[in-house]
Order: sequence, then structure tokens, then C-alpha cells
Amino acid sequence: MLRITDLQLPLDHAEADLKEAVLKRLKISEAELINFTIFKRSYDARKKSAIVLIYTIDVEVKDDEALLHKIKNIQGQAKIGKTPDTSYKFVTHAKDGNYPRPVVIGFGPCGLFAALILAQMGFKPIVLERGKAVRERTKDTWGLWRKRELQPESNVQFGEGGAGTFSDGKLYSQVKDPKHYGRKVLTEFVKAGAPEEIMYVSKPHIGTFRLVKMIEEMRANIIELGGEIRFQQKVTDFDIEDGEVRGLTINDQERIAADHVVLAVGHSARDTFQLVYDKGIYVEAKPFSVGFRIEHPQSIIDKARFGPNAGNKILGAADYKLVHHAKNDRSVYSFCMCPGGTVVAATSELGRVVTNGMSQYSRNERNANSAIVVGISPEVDYPGHPLAGIDFQRKLESKAFELGGSTYNAPGQLIGDFLANRPSSELGEVVPSYKPGITLCNLADALPAFAIEAIQEAIPEFDKQIKGFSLKDAILTGVETRTSSPIRIKRKDDDMQSLNTRGLFPAGEGAGYAGGILSAAIDGIKVAEALALSLQRKYS
Repeated sequence: MLRITDLQLPLDHAEADLKEAVLKRLKISEAELINFTIFKRSYDARKKSAIVLIYTIDVEVKDDEALLHKIKNIQGQAKIGKTPDTSYKFVTHAKDGNYPRPVVIGFGPCGLFAALILAQMGFKPIVLERGKAVRERTKDTWGLWRKRELQPESNVQFGEGGAGTFSDGKLYSQVKDPKHYGRKVLTEFVKAGAPEEIMYVSKPHIGTFRLVKMIEEMRANIIELGGEIRFQQKVTDFDIEDGEVRGLTINDQERIAADHVVLAVGHSARDTFQLVYDKGIYVEAKPFSVGFRIEHPQSIIDKARFGPNAGNKILGAADYKLVHHAKNDRSVYSFCMCPGGTVVAATSELGRVVTNGMSQYSRNERNANSAIVVGISPEVDYPGHPLAGIDFQRKLESKAFELGGSTYNAPGQLIGDFLANRPSSELGEVVPSYKPGITLCNLADALPAFAIEAIQEAIPEFDKQIKGFSLKDAILTGVETRTSSPIRIKRKDDDMQSLNTRGLFPAGEGAGYAGGILSAAIDGIKVAEALALSLQRKYS
């Protein structure tokens, strides 16, 4: 099979035009073509009035070797080659070995794929998830959004599916992936019910409602393969002897013997981070970012990005990615942009307010939202202790709770007022989507002065790239603090085990090795492979 890259066609091209373009690129007749499939489709919107679609096509012809030889001297032949093998290869299988069952702590994207790969290799993992199954968890999450009732163990952060369940469902990442683990992730999602388009569109996403059903399907697959999923099972102690994990205590009662454990708890498991530190497992502080959610009418973003092609079905709701280096040496950037989505309450602790963004598959809500955040670091902003970043987050979240009226309302401010440094008193044309609601105030009190100064400088600069970004009636909602884990549970490069605790495999966002659904899932696969090989070395 051959692969054609960088095949460009107009946005409004007819379906038959793609086949014609393939034949023209390969300089073959229709009789020589057996079949072709789209491997990737993206777009170039730099010229808004002439947006082009860019395809990568896998082509089956009658004699690909002969054709490759024939086109060696054709101009542009560098864009034609053999299709690489992107299928997933298992590193091992349990076969008939008598292996102790590995344990996976956490059932977000990372833990889900660690457990799935282990189960597919025959190792029958036990999964411990502190929260509830996804449908029960969804009811509890709506309890905060509709009734201001927070369940600390069942919310946006904790429960089956992890934080990614209540998000935009983005399935793309900038991580290097030479072994095509991302393809394995997408393939499993499609098997579980995701739309097949995620296999080829440049920025695939799923959305919360579809993710719920998919997660249930994947859970059933793990169980069918011999795995076990236990909900409301919080790990409250690690049994460590001579630098090696020997077992776990659950809910301060039950002990499980285990010497191969995946720790995939997500970026908000602060009590587990404290436990890890107290047990002497190596932890270090890492950088993260803090800021606000910003909301604009989606129509403004569509027009700024796509011009006369705004609203085109193939293009969908427009997104953006923005960066500004402020005069005070702080970097300001957009994060987790959610086209046609909503801002959601994402706290996991009583008396604190945290924001995040979420979209459904349709992305057809009125507003666009993204986080506008400022990078911070342990060297400058929270020195002295590996867990100091958690204290930094908590102070901001508690202040946001106070500014919101201590009712789980979030503090909010119109962009025009924020730039003028005056409190907002009434809404304009943009209706905020955050539930349970917002309380208008002056957000200058919500973040450190350096962050406010940097964001105030960045917004007018972003307006130069996205016309309307500094719309005076656009809304800022605070605070965004869970952009990534404030710690790294460091692991060795060679076998992915904890730096000083054998048998413990830190993984995913909580351990500081991922950021987003796809990268977390990929890390889960990598850790599952390392754990399986370690099990075989020890017990074969």
C-alpha cells in the first residue's frame, strides 16, 4: 500500500475530486486503482477566502512496487511512499505463567488504558478507583452544577473516566509518538463507539455524552478479559519494604498484596500526593499555570478564523491557540480551548472554586471558551517544599470561593472592566455558561499581581490575532488552577518505575508525565508494557 501526503483540494471540492486528485498524483488510470482511504485530513486557513483541505491518503494499487519504481523521477515523488505499519504490537503475553495480579490505581484515561493493555496481554489487572462508576458520578457532578452540592469523592475530578470525561474530549497531542500508540488509543475508542472520523480528522474530539458510553464499553471489555474494577476504593496506605512496594491499604481497612502497581491518580489527588510524600516515595515540585476562563460568542471566533467560510460543516466550530510573552517575563497562553462549549465547576474540595472547560460532540453551544493562563514555577513562585504548589492552588481556589459569595458561584468580570481595573456590575451581551452561577467582582483580587498584569497585557495582543478577543462584554471566570499536576512523581527512564520505590509505576497527569486525554492514555500504554515485562522478569 502507498501513502500520498500533502494532497490539497479546495474546501468546497466535490467527493469525486479526491479520487481524481489521487489518480493525477500517481499518474495512473482508474483501472490500476483498487482502493484508497483517508488517513488524515486537516486544513490551511491562512487565506480565509480560500481555505484548502490537506489530505494524507493510503492507496491500494495493483502493483505498488512497480509504481514506486516508476514514479522515482516524478516531481513531488517525495510525497509518495510506502504506507508505514501503524498497528499496535504487544510487547509480551502472560501465556500460562502464574503471575500475581498487577494493580492499577485510578481509572482515568491513563489508568483505563494501562488496565486495558494489561488485560489484553492476559495479566488480569485489579483497578482501584476512589470515585464512582461513570453514570453515578455524572449525577453527583450535576449535583454541584445544579444544587451547589459537592461530593468530594465523586465529581469532575474523581470517578470512572477521570477529569477527561467532563472536558472537550480532545484526542490530539503534541507528544512524540514513534510507536503509534496514539493510533491504538483511537482504534480502541472507535471499537467502544466513538465516531470513525476521529481516525483521520486533524483535531479529533468526542465530547462528554459520548465518552460516558465508551468508557462503560471499555470497562466491560477489561472485565471480559479477566480484569476487575472496584469503585469507591481509595488507597489510604502503601506497604513499602526495603524500597519495594509490597501491598496497599484500601479505605483504611482492607489490605491487598501487590508488588506491581500503576499509580495513575490524576492531577487533583492531593491527599494521595501527601501520602506518597509521607511514605518517602520521591516527589518533586513542577511548574504549572494559573488564570481564568474566557468566554466569547463562538460566532466571533469563527469569523476571525474562517472569514466568509465561518459555519462550514467540515471546518466546524473554530478554535485558537495563543501565546504572549509579557514585559514582566511571564508567559501567557490559551489552554484547553473548547469551541461551542461551556465553563464548568471543577472543584474536588469543599469551600473552593475551580473552573474548567467542556464541550459536547456537536460543539454547538453559543459561547467559545478557553483558559487564559500564566506560567508559574517552583523556583520563583512556590519554593521550599515538593508539595508547595498544592498550597498555592488551594489559596487561589479558596479566594475564588470567597469572591464568588461562598456559594460555589465563581467570580467573574467583563473584559472591558478587567482591562480598566474596575469591578463589573452587570452583564453585557455575553451570557456566562458557568453553573451554578457567577458573582461579578474585580478579578484583580483573584490572582497574584504579576498574573493580572500579564493577562491584562496579553488580551489586547491576542485581539490582533483574533479580532474581537478584547470584546468589552466577553467574560472572564475564575479561577483556573488545575492546568496540570503541581508535582512530578519521578520515575526511571529505563523501566518506568519510581526513582526510589521498586514495583511502583507513576503514570499520567498526576505523576507529571501527561497533559490531556491522549497523552495520558499513551502514557498508560507505555507503563503497562513496562510493568508486564517487569512481571515476566521477576516471575518467569
